Amino acid sequence: MSTVRAKKHLGQHFLNDKHTAQKIVEALEPALGFKQVLEVGPGMGVLSDFLLQKDAYETWLIDVDDESITFLADKYPQLDNRLIHGDFLTLDFSQFLGDKMAVIGNFPYNISSQILFKILEERGRVVQMVGMFQKEVAERCVAKPGSKEYGILSVFLQAYYDVQYLFTVKAGAFNPPPKVLSGVIKMTRNDRDRLDCDEKLFWRVVKAAFNQRRKTLRNALSAVVPKDRMSDNPLYELRAERLSVEDFVALTNEIVNAIHQNDR
Repeated sequence: MSTVRAKKHLGQHFLNDKHTAQKIVEALEPALGFKQVLEVGPGMGVLSDFLLQKDAYETWLIDVDDESITFLADKYPQLDNRLIHGDFLTLDFSQFLGDKMAVIGNFPYNISSQILFKILEERGRVVQMVGMFQKEVAERCVAKPGSKEYGILSVFLQAYYDVQYLFTVKAGAFNPPPKVLSGVIKMTRNDRDRLDCDEKLFWRVVKAAFNQRRKTLRNALSAVVPKDRMSDNPLYELRAERLSVEDFVALTNEIVNAIHQNDR
């Protein structure tokens, strides 16, 4: 098999610019201690070519596309069981991978948010991620409080990772070219083992706040905690995009106390 057809339903746009591919791979930092790198959606292996030249870590590939798997198995016979035919979103990491690893990829744009949330689920294992997304998604990942791009994804990712925007990639670097610009980001696990609050409630608070982002938090969070239990904390008078991760942690703790006080 000499080539793989890009499939629209899989959101495939194969990177064919080797210089860009090398820059993405070189952004990984094996000094962080990971010994395995999992590439998601390798397609025809433009990133894989550079990954497999590295001795600092063991490269694994995962692709859901039958045609890509056949192509890659023929191109990289040395991979053997390190070529996984499956869906990254449902992958049982513990079955294949160790306790410290990195993820890399030119990710399918139609499932980019799901990929990021899967990495968040595996944050105890995924030390670093370097990946390409639609530029708008990449900008949301790195957005800071006060910007219109700042949202649920920004808060959740930045709660557990240091997120950097690396560079922009034009449509001509792909086959077929997408109708949008692309952005490469790097996420490196921060030193938070866990948030200093009820994490389940934190996620609920953040989602509720941004689902009604035009409202102040006193109104947006009324489904989480009744208004008559809310304090005069000035954070309640702000909209969601004004709050940092630390602000959301503080507000979550206040909401826990408010709920418990009323239940006594």
